[in-house]
Amino acid sequence: MTSPKPPRGRSTEILHTGYRPPEGFGSLTTPIHHASTVTFTDVASMRARDWRNKDSYTYGLHGTPTTFTLEERIAVLDGGEHTILTPSGLAAIALVNLSLLKSGDHLLLPENVYNPSRDLGASLLASWGISVTQYDPAEAGAVVERMTPSTRLMWIESPGSVTMEVADVPALVAAARSKGVLTAIDNTWSASLFFAPFAHGVDIVMQALTKYPSGGSDVLMGSVTTRDLKLYEKLKLGHMRLGLGVSGDDAYLVLRGLASLKSRLAQHEQGAHKVARWLEGRPEVAQVLHPALEDCPGHAFWKRDYRGAGGLFSFVLDRSIPQEKVDAMVDALELFQIGYSWGGAVSLAIPYLMQEVRTNKPWNRGSLVRLSIGLEDPEDLTTDLAQAFSKL
Repeated sequence: MTSPKPPRGRSTEILHTGYRPPEGFGSLTTPIHHASTVTFTDVASMRARDWRNKDSYTYGLHGTPTTFTLEERIAVLDGGEHTILTPSGLAAIALVNLSLLKSGDHLLLPENVYNPSRDLGASLLASWGISVTQYDPAEAGAVVERMTPSTRLMWIESPGSVTMEVADVPALVAAARSKGVLTAIDNTWSASLFFAPFAHGVDIVMQALTKYPSGGSDVLMGSVTTRDLKLYEKLKLGHMRLGLGVSGDDAYLVLRGLASLKSRLAQHEQGAHKVARWLEGRPEVAQVLHPALEDCPGHAFWKRDYRGAGGLFSFVLDRSIPQEKVDAMVDALELFQIGYSWGGAVSLAIPYLMQEVRTNKPWNRGSLVRLSIGLEDPEDLTTDLAQAFSKL
């Protein structure tokens, strides 16, 4: 006969209640699994599990049902097979670089690259013996000249997230493949709905899920997707060694945003196109850098390869207008908020000091302002811009 268990203290009983949820609960939303520690039924099952496989769970850092669900959906969105989540878009870029490059290797970055990515190359990567060279994304035929026997990876950003040039991605990929160089693309601008990199031969697709997939301006996350199992295994090892986990709460926010991604992007695109066309008629504006407009650099490639344009674009003011007046104009905006990032419901405006953005070539044009068009009525946004232009 089994002896009765001795009574336990209340603090112990709180942590060891007997209730176990039954299987079969159905819901339209993905449950949020909070876990650092994952428990095992016995030692044998603990030792049998491999953290690299998604058929079981080992530790919260390596994935929960919530994060595995999001990874699967981002892989579908990107058109890939294997996705890894990171705490931010920049962390996703760093994961690719640090997993695939070593001291003595050479990295190619486009001149229109996301500025923190350029800074990562010039600081940490350079200090670890990884050399970095910038190339002109508009000259796909000349990119081979920038490659060396030690070139291992080439990043593509199309369009550039500030200056909006659209690259000839298939030509860049062909040039890289001719030298055995891997290609990775920052596809955040298109959210993988407007451009399908894998269909054009790209090896790795990165997104800042912070932007359109989330849509709420309230979460930081990045993703890296590939179709190649060996590449995925290298990235997964780097992910583990760097400890790049994401929380279940953040994963849930992105999962919730994905449901409305297509409809939100359609509204962003419609509003941005109206505002861009309005800006074309303003005497203060020298050029509107919107990939869907005919005079945007690389427009022909956008027309050939893309299915839409989203809500992010820039415009260049007449060079006679000094920067201090441009700044005052942005300060005068009422609906547009001043802030980095994009892809949320509220429109944003940022004036850029172009000598900090274009470090490889001098910027000899007027001041540039980037707009992220949110979900407001575009007529209200143009009215806001008109009153702010009066400050010029």
